[in-house]
Amino acid sequence: MPPSAPRLRALSSRTGSSQVVELPIADTELSLVAGLQAGRAEARKALFDRYSADLERILFRVLGPDAEAPDILHDVFVAALQSIHTLRDPLALPGWLRGIAVNKARKLILKRQRWKLIQLFAPSDLPETEALLPSAEISEAMRATYDVLGAMPADERVAFALRMIDGMELTQVAEACGVSLATIKRRLSRAQQSFTALAQSQPALAEWLEGGEP
Repeated sequence: MPPSAPRLRALSSRTGSSQVVELPIADTELSLVAGLQAGRAEARKALFDRYSADLERILFRVLGPDAEAPDILHDVFVAALQSIHTLRDPLALPGWLRGIAVNKARKLILKRQRWKLIQLFAPSDLPETEALLPSAEISEAMRATYDVLGAMPADERVAFALRMIDGMELTQVAEACGVSLATIKRRLSRAQQSFTALAQSQPALAEWLEGGEP
């Protein structure tokens, strides 16, 4: 067993004394979900250790460089732990977590879109917000890509980011978005058309346009 395997302090049934026993969370979704549903602290740690990098990547693909991403990632795990008892198939855990992450990202996008509409009617002397990241830290192509994505409907943006930027399989995109395969195909078709049309105004994306759809 690896040196870092988690341990649990348990009560001996024979002596009634407190002792440390080895109770590792096996590297399977079945044992992990069982541990989570039993409320084991080391299972919660194992969940974060195993899936945080994957979920962080997905949030980055959908949102781009975003100051709120760490908070969203935290919210994903909170939501997962609060609703883990609803997960009937432990083998579905990875896709289930991706679905929660996508839903959280989509809600943030919609919230910002609504806020932009509100700002259209706000006083013109509102203070400017500080940039999320210095422009020098973001490549021009990436900035242009997320400028275009920011102008797209939330559902199309999410589908496009998962498929065209993250490279997910169509079935995984559909699962993460909570829709059928046929629906995600239609959504992606609209998203590609929207992206291509909007990207015309972005010189940094000229190479992408010349190369056609990725």
